[in-house]
Amino acid sequence: MKKISILICLLLISVIAFPQWIALSNDLPYTPNSTYFTDANTGYAVGSFGEIAKTINGGTTWTTCSYGGSPLSSVFFPNVNTGFAVGANGAIAKTNNGGTTWTYLNSGTIQWLKSVYFTDINTGYAVGTLGTILKTINGGTTWDTLSSGITDVLNSVYFPNSSTGYVVGVYGILLKTINSGMTWTYIWTGQLYELYSVYFTDINTGYVVGDNGTILKTTNGGTSWTTLTSGTTETLFSVTFPSANIGYAVGTYGTILKTTNEGTSWTTQPSGTSFQLYSVYFTDVNTGYIVGNGNYGTILKTTDGGGFPFPVGTNNLLSQSITLKIYANPTSDYLTIETSATPVNSQLSIINLNGQEVLAHQITEPKTQIDINNLPSGVYFVRLSNGRTLDVGKFVKQ
Repeated sequence: MKKISILICLLLISVIAFPQWIALSNDLPYTPNSTYFTDANTGYAVGSFGEIAKTINGGTTWTTCSYGGSPLSSVFFPNVNTGFAVGANGAIAKTNNGGTTWTYLNSGTIQWLKSVYFTDINTGYAVGTLGTILKTINGGTTWDTLSSGITDVLNSVYFPNSSTGYVVGVYGILLKTINSGMTWTYIWTGQLYELYSVYFTDINTGYVVGDNGTILKTTNGGTSWTTLTSGTTETLFSVTFPSANIGYAVGTYGTILKTTNEGTSWTTQPSGTSFQLYSVYFTDVNTGYIVGNGNYGTILKTTDGGGFPFPVGTNNLLSQSITLKIYANPTSDYLTIETSATPVNSQLSIINLNGQEVLAHQITEPKTQIDINNLPSGVYFVRLSNGRTLDVGKFVKQ
């Protein structure tokens, strides 16, 4: 048993001691706003001065393919060679040769285009300010303006199949089409916060993120939406799901959230930065990239799904809490929690290494004993919150 405890402790140290999101070296003189990868090694980032950068070695180095012009907000590749980037002043750039050269197309608008999505190599959509929705059926040669029925800013577009699509924007706007954009229906989400990103894992299941830590989920193709508990009030700019169960959302002050249970609960992962993170993209369940603001732009990478999941709302768990005492530790039966903070209306949660809450307890006294006999052996985190302050500790169940 002693050897097992030592191994568990060593495992915990090894997980915590090394950053699981690594900042990639880059000399990009701009802020990347969006990223997209066509395979594990080949990816693109577009930015605030119209630059388009490319990597062919999994983000180790980046080469600027196109420079100057209008700021670019979004990039999408329907196949490995063909890609599109959109941005301010109606800018739409296209490549047919994997990013080597880019040609600017005539979009027919001067509105700021915030997001682009293609359902195949010929059919694509772009959305932006003043309720703008554009569609092409010939690979971008010409673009038609679709009627959205609104004049507000639209931030993100996503199509789970060729006919069904969703658009989100300011004031909680969510639009849906079931006929490839011919008509759009407004859906009330129950939110008035600005929504920045939409993503669907299948035709019925989708997620939306936005201001004030907003995360919404639908399981019936957008007919109704449930507000999920994100555990943060930070603005979330981007959401993606590399699998049906596993998803990520990123936002202000270096916020990275992860779910492993279809959004039921979310944990935070240390990003190592306090800059705003604008876009997240995964090539598989383990390998992901995040881009955002920074002195020379921020590009983060993980090869292990972001590593260890920390309780949401905790910015730094590398040091033991000074107000929370946990003993005996390790233990096999009972755990005593002692805090110097005011315990009134405090909620204690015990969280496993998967970020799942396995035990909850209301704390009303400075010292509380918890029965953990039924917990499997392993490493756990203790999270104590009274709604205003947060304390975190860890223990080993033998």
